[in-house]
Amino acid sequence: MLRSLARSPADALDTARQSSRSNAPVAPLWLARLEAWAAQPRPMHNAVLWLSAYLALAANWPLWIELARIGGAPSVYLRSIGVMALLLMAGTVALLSLIAGARWSKALWFAVVLLAAVVQHYMLAYRIVLDPSMLANASQTDAHEVADLLSGRLLLHVLLVAAPAGWWLWHVRIVRASWWTAIWRQLALCLAALAVAAGGAIATSRDLAPLMRNHVHLRYMLNPLAPLYSGATVALRPLFKRSRRLIPMTGGAALGASYAAQGKPPLFVIVVGETARADHFALNGYARDTTPELAQRQVLSYRNVHSCGTNTLASVPCMFSPLGKVAFEARKDEYENLLDVLQASGLAVLWIENQSGCKDVCNRVPHAFAVDGLAPEVKAALCDGDECLDQALLSGLDARLAALPAERRAKGVVLVMHQMGSHGPAYYKRSAPDSKPFVPECRSNALAECGHAALLNGYDNSIRNTDRVLARTIDWLKANSGTYDTAMLYQSDHGESLGEYGLFLHGLPYGIAPEVQKHVPLVAWFSDGMQKRERLSTQCLQGDLDQPYSHDNLYHTALGVMDVRSPSYKAGLDMFAHCRAAG
Repeated sequence: MLRSLARSPADALDTARQSSRSNAPVAPLWLARLEAWAAQPRPMHNAVLWLSAYLALAANWPLWIELARIGGAPSVYLRSIGVMALLLMAGTVALLSLIAGARWSKALWFAVVLLAAVVQHYMLAYRIVLDPSMLANASQTDAHEVADLLSGRLLLHVLLVAAPAGWWLWHVRIVRASWWTAIWRQLALCLAALAVAAGGAIATSRDLAPLMRNHVHLRYMLNPLAPLYSGATVALRPLFKRSRRLIPMTGGAALGASYAAQGKPPLFVIVVGETARADHFALNGYARDTTPELAQRQVLSYRNVHSCGTNTLASVPCMFSPLGKVAFEARKDEYENLLDVLQASGLAVLWIENQSGCKDVCNRVPHAFAVDGLAPEVKAALCDGDECLDQALLSGLDARLAALPAERRAKGVVLVMHQMGSHGPAYYKRSAPDSKPFVPECRSNALAECGHAALLNGYDNSIRNTDRVLARTIDWLKANSGTYDTAMLYQSDHGESLGEYGLFLHGLPYGIAPEVQKHVPLVAWFSDGMQKRERLSTQCLQGDLDQPYSHDNLYHTALGVMDVRSPSYKAGLDMFAHCRAAG
């Protein structure tokens, strides 16, 4: 039957009628009619228009739903949908026409369909948008995190969109033209589509301009245009930007006066949290008891702290930068960071990683993965392959400390531990089996399929596990208080959406991201020895718990805690500077 279709649609239909009279099983007549329609010879522009219309209808439901939500009354949002549909169709026609005419044009078209299907799934499932920042962050994830995002629901959504288009592309016959004719026709179609888009944008600017200005995320919901734009931006950006110099910040770094007469060297642990929300810490007033162990250890929990970004790639380098959020995002060169300055002063520095990497922060200091060197029985208890619970950060910590250069250890030590924390969507993987007080918990990575209570249970169990890890870190520091003056500072890189406004996970552009993706916990603890060394007033520290702080403070606060002198240090951004003076 396929050969008959290749000859002509009419022949295929006649063959189907004749076969229907025989005893052999044949395809239903309606299917033969459909196949005959699909196999009609079509000019290239006709095929492009059909496929563009299909993608606009089948792969842009998140956009249409969002426009309806924003618009309110049908009379408003139907007009917005019409405007966006015009721009989307014109843009898709321009895109598909550029890759038409080639020998592999059908394969390339189908690849675009697959991309659109996958992107639509994640936009529907987690209410995310694939802007360049989100895609850059996703490109630096690891296999375990990717596995958490795969599901049967993903396969179903992709099949629903891609299967009809794939079937049609398999059958359709494109009328071939000479290479010169094909090129000018493609170019003409592309230019015509762009002209329609430009004309439509101008004609509807009264509606379009305020819509896009007030709802910036809509431009990243145009599927497949937005993900292709974001992907191209991430891939091509390194090729077109000039090589960034590494601006030194270590000049003038030196240990302060406290080291001359110190009885014990300082040991400071900085814990970089992952995806923790400040409003889910019981220390900050959350109704559930998610932080019982920290509550018993006289910690300081700061309740008004905000992140530099809404994803790890944006936040972690910014946290350790001397520049602050605004200057960091506007920088034209790279700068040495907090760890470089601490190491240049003579201190021992070590980064211990339990995630997908330090985002270049630890490149110039000693660093190791938490899973490295774990005893087999410990790895069996804490890890699934190379993905481990955060308790692995503490395993063998004494040996890691002892392995640092003795001459540096004698001056002081800074350990940075990068958590897996509450990384989603598989929150249930982030807590130990014996540390799940909130049940039942969501055990699916398709978060919209879970009840909200089960979703909160899984997330809160991950916070409970962070509570345990931080408490054990403090216990370890107390155990070393005979040798060191000890302190700990914990700060999450960003927050998380847990279904509020239909949003899940994190990574929305900062300007439109909800508060829960930016409001992060910050917990500090000082041993008596470190508090005396720093001359910190307890009353002053406790009076600051509601003061506004951000990731901008970490660089200067850490230098202040370790009494490292540097021209880049700003006392006004050191959280504890005024309490030190008060002591």
